[in-house]
Amino acid sequence: MSRPKKLLPVVGQAPVGESPVWEPAGHEPVDGTERTVVRIEGMDCASCAMTVEKSVSALPGMHRAVVNFAAGRLDAQHDTALRVEEIEAAVRKAGYGVWRSGATENTPFWRTPRTLLTAASALLFLAGLVLSLAGAPEVARAGVYSAAIVVGGYPIFRAALAGLRARHLDMNVLMSAATIGAVGIGQWAEAASVVVLFSAGNALQVYAVDRTRGAVRALAQLAPDEVLVRRGGSEIVVPADEVFVGEIMVVRPGERLAVDGEVVEGASAVNEAPVTGESVPVEKGVGDAVYSGSLNGTGGLLVRVAKRAGDSTLQRISRLVEEAQAEKAPSERLVDRFSRVYTPVVVAVAVVLATVPPLLGASFGEWFYRALALLIIACPCALVISTPVTVVSGIGAASRRGILVKGGAALEAAGRLKALAFDKTGTLTEGRPVVARVMALNGAAEAGALKLAAALERRSEHPLAHAILTAAEDRNPGDLPPVVDFRSIAGRGAEGVVEGVRYVIGSPRLFTEEGIPLHGAEAALAEIEHAGETPVLLGNGDSVLAVFGLADAVRPDARRTLETLREAGVEKLVMLTGDAEAPARRIAGELGIGYRSGLLPEGKVEAVRDLVRENGAAGMVGDGVNDAPALAASSVGFAMGAAGTDVALETADVALMQDDLPKLAEAVKLSRAAERIIRQNVVVSIAIKSIFVLLAPFGLVALWLAVLADMGTSIAVTLNGLRLFRRRLV
Repeated sequence: MSRPKKLLPVVGQAPVGESPVWEPAGHEPVDGTERTVVRIEGMDCASCAMTVEKSVSALPGMHRAVVNFAAGRLDAQHDTALRVEEIEAAVRKAGYGVWRSGATENTPFWRTPRTLLTAASALLFLAGLVLSLAGAPEVARAGVYSAAIVVGGYPIFRAALAGLRARHLDMNVLMSAATIGAVGIGQWAEAASVVVLFSAGNALQVYAVDRTRGAVRALAQLAPDEVLVRRGGSEIVVPADEVFVGEIMVVRPGERLAVDGEVVEGASAVNEAPVTGESVPVEKGVGDAVYSGSLNGTGGLLVRVAKRAGDSTLQRISRLVEEAQAEKAPSERLVDRFSRVYTPVVVAVAVVLATVPPLLGASFGEWFYRALALLIIACPCALVISTPVTVVSGIGAASRRGILVKGGAALEAAGRLKALAFDKTGTLTEGRPVVARVMALNGAAEAGALKLAAALERRSEHPLAHAILTAAEDRNPGDLPPVVDFRSIAGRGAEGVVEGVRYVIGSPRLFTEEGIPLHGAEAALAEIEHAGETPVLLGNGDSVLAVFGLADAVRPDARRTLETLREAGVEKLVMLTGDAEAPARRIAGELGIGYRSGLLPEGKVEAVRDLVRENGAAGMVGDGVNDAPALAASSVGFAMGAAGTDVALETADVALMQDDLPKLAEAVKLSRAAERIIRQNVVVSIAIKSIFVLLAPFGLVALWLAVLADMGTSIAVTLNGLRLFRRRLV
């Protein structure tokens, strides 16, 4: 399992409370330094992120600066003397914007400076085309085209200068070089078309990617900033980060919860969709846990605060999702390595095209034009963006469904699963015993025996006793007969007198110790034992009156979930349990899956390792705590019911917020879809690049067509990745 993701503070949104803010191993701040996270807007390519990273790294007092394109985030470690404003200024100087967590309004896409400049440049370009068709003088046409280049190219040229200062050959540098080169050989219309198409493509791509990032950031903003609390005998409104653990919070109908807590008074239906992904409201009463970001229904609640605002489940999920989006997937790292070789090689070929043929007597203008087209194709934007945008989209889409995927590696691993192992109790089963059968003996009636057994078990707290009481209520509701001289026999059962007759209920061992003969019950006990159920006997001093078979019930949705997993391509499904052979066989038989029983924790680990060796990619599903070693040994570990559970949130590769087994199938199908889209994006990007690289040296590619192919492919792979947000895809 991948290393647990640790948490980073956000500028203007640092966690509060006593629990520490964790940082990635190997980057702990040293004395005299601090860490800052800055959100960056306007990046549409990993190459842009590299330019920002190098620009910020050049600041005096900067020790480490890492920009993650997928998350749109700069993580910096620097001297305390270096102010945040200086870091933000360096980001802006590189040609990109800064997003603040406290911002309440976002400028609409069509009113952003980039969009307005692009629109103005496009209008000027169209005006130049009209003048060309009208036969206007060259000076007039060149003037209009040059205006289009300057207006639309301003952000491009500014970012290109930042790239040159940082000694980084990014897409802006390549496009600027192509534009200047086209102007140098008098191709004003071509130069303007390069700027307009590239600027328009950039604007659309930035819009699409920033929307994806914003969807995750919005998660943390669901919790209100203010809380109504009871202090000193009165109710006052205070900022959410000033509410302390143990205080009583008043939640009125229709309000969202600002912090996690426990209901101490009132009842209401609460919509927990931001945390669990389940939009159906959940009934909450005294003693129930509630989470920040949840929407209260029509009832009023008094809630005892369990966590500070910065430590709430919603805030933790939001930070963990961003951390997960920042982690590169294996395919992304492979593409990055390829692009580092691809770009210099193609640029070198472009230089050769521009110089060698003219030296041999060929037309300089013709071959220089071909070199410019190849220079544009040297930009690996579509290829580089093909994986991270899909990973960001997939993790964001999963979080909206109440599924926390801990990084691109986990997303890809879940998409390639061939085998899946399950813990039994609480995962495939309800985790509580139920009465599976009642076998009346020696003339006793089944209904009467069950009611008599429930009367004896009424005072017991044992789970088996609760199962019998529940069965009696469900099958034969009504008052139970009174019991006198009741005595609990620890670890064995109980006895008491009902209507003058002494009765005993408990295990076969208790009956043997009490000297009650088991004549007539042997066949029933054998049948129950073979079925893998736990026997509970009811008898008087002379004979056994009934035998109850108790078993852990299979979840109602377990079989359908397993069928869905098989349909998704998970070929081998195995249950791993510490239970005995008989009950394990019964559950596995009901579900139609393989099983291994009597396993200690180390046995589960070895079983999971066997599955990984045999199938290449195998997952493990458990509760995230007891099954931690087996989860760690798997290719990807799934923790069930992780909402509010710190350990599960930190240790699992995939945490299912709700204790809902169908979410597992949804997580696998979403990961399968993400892997499929990544493959599509990579194949399309490489295919189109290859075609144009081959055609450009032969003069078969115009500059505007090269830009259109490059930006069109980038936008196409971006939109393809964003399809994961559409629920019907999975």
